[in-house]
Amino acid sequence: MAGTLLSNTGLDAFLDGTPELRDPPSARAADAVLGLLALRGADRRSGLPEPTVELVRHVLVKDVPAFVYATPEELAAYPAVLVALTERVREAGRLNGKRQARIVAAIEEAVPDFERAMKDPANLTWQRWYASLLRADGTDPADPSAVRAWLAAHDGVRPPDGLRSADLMNRSELADMVLAEALTSAYVREAEAPSSAGPLLSDHDVSHGVSRAAGELVDRWTAEGLSGALAGPYAHLAPGPDAFPHLVLADTLLDEHLNYYGDSTVPLPPPPVEARDPQRSVEAGADLLAAAVEEMKSESGGLFDGEAAHLLYALYQRGSSAESVARRAAEFEDWPVDPRLEDAPVLVPAEAPEEYRVPPLAELSRLVGRDVTEEERTRLEPPARAMADTVDRLAGTGMVFRTGDAFGLTPWGVEVLHYLLRARGVAAPDAAEAADWDAETVLAAAEGWSASAATRVLAEWLHARANTVAAWSQLLAALGTVNAGTYEAAGTRALFGFLDPAAAPVEALCGALDDPVMGAYAYGVLRARGEPADESRVPLSARAVLILDRLSRRTAGRPDGRAVLDSAAEGWPGGAEALINEMAAADPYRAERTLGGLGITVPEARKRKGKARARRRSRPGRRAR
Repeated sequence: MAGTLLSNTGLDAFLDGTPELRDPPSARAADAVLGLLALRGADRRSGLPEPTVELVRHVLVKDVPAFVYATPEELAAYPAVLVALTERVREAGRLNGKRQARIVAAIEEAVPDFERAMKDPANLTWQRWYASLLRADGTDPADPSAVRAWLAAHDGVRPPDGLRSADLMNRSELADMVLAEALTSAYVREAEAPSSAGPLLSDHDVSHGVSRAAGELVDRWTAEGLSGALAGPYAHLAPGPDAFPHLVLADTLLDEHLNYYGDSTVPLPPPPVEARDPQRSVEAGADLLAAAVEEMKSESGGLFDGEAAHLLYALYQRGSSAESVARRAAEFEDWPVDPRLEDAPVLVPAEAPEEYRVPPLAELSRLVGRDVTEEERTRLEPPARAMADTVDRLAGTGMVFRTGDAFGLTPWGVEVLHYLLRARGVAAPDAAEAADWDAETVLAAAEGWSASAATRVLAEWLHARANTVAAWSQLLAALGTVNAGTYEAAGTRALFGFLDPAAAPVEALCGALDDPVMGAYAYGVLRARGEPADESRVPLSARAVLILDRLSRRTAGRPDGRAVLDSAAEGWPGGAEALINEMAAADPYRAERTLGGLGITVPEARKRKGKARARRRSRPGRRAR
């Protein structure tokens, strides 16, 4: 069954020495495991590929889930083969008892991750998926004619739940590339240092192409003849990248995310829960949207047509809330916009004239957070109309809307953007996924979101836990520990202001009084609600944090900031100097910024305690042109 490829892995000798593993599923597992170990460079001087702690985990958790299909009942054969292999290699004198025990322990430790990876739909390739379907139908995977007959009878099978065709294509492309690289590396390695056990690949194998050799191996490990069929007469059942033109737009959205956060794993806010239309194809919608964006980009048309993809990303990044055409145009024109209003949602009117009009002076001033003159409004009119034209072209896809000055994503647009972002690995959770996060994860994510998105998602998170005392207690505790000692600590604490204080259970607030960071915040809510609270339980550090946060807000741009500090220090044990030291110890970054602005030097021992995370945030709406 080993064929001509990887024929010197010692498979026959291994099976002869382990009769308990000669049943077909175990023999298939042995062929795959020995072959993959050999491809990854395992020493074969004993006649068998010798496992190591690093190799067994890589093969089990990375390689087998990428190239091999096994039914759930067959999974146990793979670690069993590896354990038996350690025994054969020990008998050959190539392992001592201690090394064997370490390798066996590594195998056992990797089993849960191996089983999860094998069952994870995200690891499916075209070959692994079709192998699972034909095996479920009772088709013999070792019979190429039966495999082709099954493919002929199952034209147009839909991907499994939770996956789309592009997901399968992406995973297949990656698996093909990884296996081709492993084959090439093995051939070069053995050409430079031939193994006494004989070559894994012959010149004949390589002369016919590494991709062809990889396909033959995958067929051995999934279903015979499957790769050739999917590359030939049944290629339409396993489309490649050319069948997914929208992935170009997905790449652009990934670039937007990296420009904003610098890391694809930093999550975007989940969109509001919306009803989805099962009659509308998300992939077809993605193709339609991508075509519109590409057409706008390639034309020398409107002022902002080349920013279409950027606008789409910015709408999703703000939590899919509506935006103002005028405000977005003002930001592109480098108007000073109040940072507190940059991501503020815009009310969508029930109806408005089809022709775009810049909002009246009072409304425009409210949108940007400063008094705007009539002359400024007049200057903004041309870019705002150009922005509206770009929005209207996107609205022609059905995935964007504009009503008056307000524009945003339609429910279909939200779904399509969500799909496109995830297609290229951007962390774009849906509402259910975000609701399932623990308190630390949701707060770490929400710290980087707009106020409206953070407020909504935190409320949904608490609602999913029925606003219990336990849920609130976890959130209150995490507010003081997530990002502690970093530049973002103050932003995390600020999320307390996005919570509904009236909804917080008294028991949770009382339990938080002893918290060294959030204790004073909890005490303030209890007092405001008229609830009894023991102020003596609140640590000095928590009181200093609250004073520092209030000082930061109150002294911004005020010439009498020092007087505000002196007033806050009245009655503090040890006076103003002791309060400054406590602030610096509690949050060195905010203390340095706030107190430095008042001409106060933060004690050197307290400065820059901890390490700030390197998260890049360049406002999506501000793009140098």
